[in-house]
Amino acid sequence: MSIYMEFERLIKYGLKNNLFEYEDICYIRNSLIELFELDEYILENDVSYTSNLEDIINNLLNYAYDMGILESNTSVYRDLLDTKIMSLLIPRPSEVIREFNIRYKEDRVSATNYLYNLSKACDYVRTNRIKENITWKTNTEYGDIDITINLSKPEKDPKAIAKAKFLKESSYPMCLLCKVGLSFLFKFFM
Repeated sequence: MSIYMEFERLIKYGLKNNLFEYEDICYIRNSLIELFELDEYILENDVSYTSNLEDIINNLLNYAYDMGILESNTSVYRDLLDTKIMSLLIPRPSEVIREFNIRYKEDRVSATNYLYNLSKACDYVRTNRIKENITWKTNTEYGDIDITINLSKPEKDPKAIAKAKFLKESSYPMCLLCKVGLSFLFKFFM
């Protein structure tokens, strides 16, 4: 596996799934080079498209772990880095909101589909993990109930919990789930 090939496969995936425009390719490629701490880049021209984002991301994460960029090869650390990788490809929140609002004025379903498809394409909605959930229906006196055992959300990593004890307390962000915490958590684990 060539890291350069995986970058180009990721870029082709992003273009095909409308995550960014053609004019953004150099910026995205250079951002990936910086994130992966590369000193050079060998442009791979003969790269075929794949719709399997999971394979591309796994190859990138394995490389990052092998090169010491990813501190721990746990699901928490891998999720944080794959989120960081995908954040380089997707529009900024203001652009997503603007596009959603434009579509919403025309058709609410179109706006919702846009947001959902974007979320799937950038792996925010992790459809590959959702498939692992265990679901069934059960009859009750109140009617049928759909029951789901959510396996798609990884458990907290003991190493990450232990590391968090030694972090310097900060007043920003006040709430990790608040809007101001957007894109901030990554630094705690990397």
